[in-house]
Amino acid sequence: MTILAGDIGGTKTLLQLAQPNHKGFDILYEQRYPSADFQDFLPVVQQFIASAPLHAKTNITGACFGVAGPVSGRTAVTTNLPWKLDADQLEQVLGIAHVRLINDFQAVGYGIEVLKDSDIVTLQTGTEVLHGTRIVIGAGTGLGQGFLVWQDDHYEVVASEGGHADFAPTDELQAELLKYLKSQFSWPTWERVVSGRGLVNIFNFLVQAQSAPVSEALQQALQEGDAGAAVSRFGLSGQDATAEQALNLFVKIYGAQTGNFALTALATGGVYVAGGVAPKIIQKMQDGTFIQAFLDKYERMQPLLKAMSVKVVVNEHVGLLGCAIVASRL
Repeated sequence: MTILAGDIGGTKTLLQLAQPNHKGFDILYEQRYPSADFQDFLPVVQQFIASAPLHAKTNITGACFGVAGPVSGRTAVTTNLPWKLDADQLEQVLGIAHVRLINDFQAVGYGIEVLKDSDIVTLQTGTEVLHGTRIVIGAGTGLGQGFLVWQDDHYEVVASEGGHADFAPTDELQAELLKYLKSQFSWPTWERVVSGRGLVNIFNFLVQAQSAPVSEALQQALQEGDAGAAVSRFGLSGQDATAEQALNLFVKIYGAQTGNFALTALATGGVYVAGGVAPKIIQKMQDGTFIQAFLDKYERMQPLLKAMSVKVVVNEHVGLLGCAIVASRL
């Protein structure tokens, strides 16, 4: 049995052909595609299958695709791409008997079950309650969130679009940030601040609304490439004070929303921070800023939050792992 798994994000799309074994999966073929290079998903997967070796694409019995956007029954629309996916169409065109679409953070949630110790960095040890509810949250192109609920003999994942809920400041500077966001966007959501683009929004707020200075080196880096990556790099290295302040504020807000979600779900089974941003700034995630904001809640709730384990997922293929698990169950 061969299965097809896909992790569809606003920045990149990962596709994989694999065969289940008693320890997990044997990877037969895998490719990464820049999502912005394609007008829709179907040409991506068709190109992938066409380029795969014959032995890898023989007898594909099931496929699962994790989509960065809401899934409604057999269809999905990506939030940050003009893509529309239809599972029935994919079955017919690709000749695969069973195709399922799930939210990308549902995929991450399923993948958590098979992570190794080397795939995780612990921020707070805590004590995981057996079969307790888990949450996964992750900043990348957007902000994904999901619940993991134990059913029968494994965790089932419930999708969430909580990243699009209203951003709530926790101090005066963040209140000014909210005011700035309202001047820039119709809806100042958590995703506007806790994402790759959110880091840039925070940086722009400091520069434009707080008159923070920017070094010549960072100005040049901002013109040459990815603004979020530049702010992150200069902030981590301490080469630019405003970038450093932006990164600190970003991690503080990230921790606050993670704490909100942990309380909402009563995440006694563990808190998992995924997405593309956290692994790239792992040293900042570990310096205490994130956990301090995570715990900074109503005092009667702090013992509950302190008891929760908080871990960063550093395996960028966790979504693919989750989709492979779902496809194999089909």
